[in-house]
Amino acid sequence: MATAVNSAKAAKTKKEAASTGAIQIGIEYKKDVDFPKWYQQVVTRSEMLEYYDVSGCYILRPWAYRVWQEIQLWFDREIQELGVENAYFPMFVPAKNLEKEKDHVEGFAAEVAWVTRGGNTDLEEPLAIRPTSETVMYPYYAKWVRSHRDLPLRLNQWCNVVRWEFKNPQPFLRTREFLWQEGHTAFATKEEADKEVYQILELYRQVYEDLLAVPVIKGIKSEKEKFPGGLYTTTMKALSPLLDVNFAKMFNISFEDPQGPLPGGEARPPLHAWQNSWGLSTRSLGTMVMVHGDDKGLVLPPRVAAVQIIVIPCGINNKTTDEERTSVETRIADILKELKKAGIRAKVDDRATYSVGYKFNHWELRGVPVRLEVGPKDVKNNQAVAARRDNGEKVTIHHESLVKEGLRDANLSYITEWKDFVPALDNKNFCMIPWCEESSCEDEIKEKSARTGIASTEVQDDKAPSMGAKSLCIPLNQPQDKPIVVGETKCVSCGKDAKRWSLFGRSY
Repeated sequence: MATAVNSAKAAKTKKEAASTGAIQIGIEYKKDVDFPKWYQQVVTRSEMLEYYDVSGCYILRPWAYRVWQEIQLWFDREIQELGVENAYFPMFVPAKNLEKEKDHVEGFAAEVAWVTRGGNTDLEEPLAIRPTSETVMYPYYAKWVRSHRDLPLRLNQWCNVVRWEFKNPQPFLRTREFLWQEGHTAFATKEEADKEVYQILELYRQVYEDLLAVPVIKGIKSEKEKFPGGLYTTTMKALSPLLDVNFAKMFNISFEDPQGPLPGGEARPPLHAWQNSWGLSTRSLGTMVMVHGDDKGLVLPPRVAAVQIIVIPCGINNKTTDEERTSVETRIADILKELKKAGIRAKVDDRATYSVGYKFNHWELRGVPVRLEVGPKDVKNNQAVAARRDNGEKVTIHHESLVKEGLRDANLSYITEWKDFVPALDNKNFCMIPWCEESSCEDEIKEKSARTGIASTEVQDDKAPSMGAKSLCIPLNQPQDKPIVVGETKCVSCGKDAKRWSLFGRSY
């Protein structure tokens, strides 16, 4: 009987979509049955992406591009804190530049796209469209670096690259043009370069785990798989190689030895800079879709979702009075105002041409983290019903605590290792942790998580009792999918046996 009802709902939804000219609602393929077709439907029907007339090239629609922007904003701020500066270099590479580095060219030769004509005239020298920018940037690094005082030189650019792959293209995952950032840095010593490699690798980990909620493993690529021309390549579905001095030698990125002339007055030979190259691309969006998506469609992590909470009017029909309609509209306007004031990206779906069921399906397909349902009865009872996209859980929330609960759902991190605790707090998140519930441990958590280096530009609340984390509550409804195993699950802070999941956060 349930199957017949669901089929009837699906048929009604499809008919409704067709009558209004809307896109097809719903995913027809199961993730664990036909993954490729499931993936293609999710990225198109969630309106992340549109196919383009050039094979392997895709249009990133606002729903996907906003995710990329959230990654950009966070990562750009972090690398600038490290001292990296943004710049932009041309996308065309003279053939003679590519020929300077045999290993590098061979690594990308099959993927290089060439421009051979300008208008009606053949070019005297073909121009490659950048597959990456070492051969664009490094001749100018050689020009700018003359002394050890010119180092470190740390530049990054946000741009597109073209790699003309002839394998089967896949949206986000294998495309002929994609967006990325590429950092190119030069140091006087290998020790400095090594340090940066692992700083950047840690930032990439945070992008995947903290923003996209995708678990990763940091590692080093094999000799066969490493970046062409590099000494070694660290990886996390992103590129972060130490380039050794190979590129510095090829492009003569050298500087005078700071020790000065030899005892006899003879000049010391010039030193070559140690270089790094690191990049993160829109391929990360495909990873996010594959990890979190389900048979209903996209599931967006709250940190990067264009809309974190969608508010939908419910329970309105022909019997609803004008007064009740007005009360719902007024309440929803108040809710939106409060949510946006709290920094939550919220939106109302008040389209009169669609049913409530259609709207539910539409926003589930697009992966909005939280749905709020508000009807005449909810207004009367001073409440709203919230539904989570990731697990389908529904709870009734009192209006006065709506923003607090909304913030919780949009900014809640489950933490199982101490190294992730403080970074989550720094990102204004609440932390749910396995905890021993001992007072001494709580004091230790508060002390260890106190912030000691608040930026001078950050507004500080003198009335805040502590910048360290404190326990907010031990939830009565413990996470069903993350059970505490007696004797196995350990407290995040002290390592003793954990009793229950507990909520911690900072007071500001």
